[in-house]
Amino acid sequence: QVHLAESGGGSVQAGGSLRLSCAVSGYAYISKDTSRSICMAWFRQAPGKEREGMAAVNSDGLTSYADSVKGRFTISLDNARSTLSLQMISLKPEDTAMYYCAADSCPDFGEPSSPGLEDYEYIYWGQGTQVTVTV
Repeated sequence: QVHLAESGGGSVQAGGSLRLSCAVSGYAYISKDTSRSICMAWFRQAPGKEREGMAAVNSDGLTSYADSVKGRFTISLDNARSTLSLQMISLKPEDTAMYYCAADSCPDFGEPSSPGLEDYEYIYWGQGTQVTVTV
């Protein structure tokens, strides 16, 4: 069984930092095909808006970032594959949202590829952690 559980959300003033964590259990079961890489990502959804991908990493170490967070957010997966993290700095009020971690086997393009940021690419989801950035 694959289980994802986010933590680390909270309220912070604009310009501040937060580090989100996603506890991963069952990492070995994320992909039923052991020849495929595993992709993990952070998404967020603000009230009245669609869910959007912020950052992703795959088991090959490749990363992807949304333009809105490049240079401010850093995604990482620990060597034990038990914790997915999102380090966020220079936070802005528009970063306020519920943040979710997600996982799935990566699409097989026949060569190493950057992980995707579309929600339909991920089948496993956590319950979310709220981030609020105040002025």
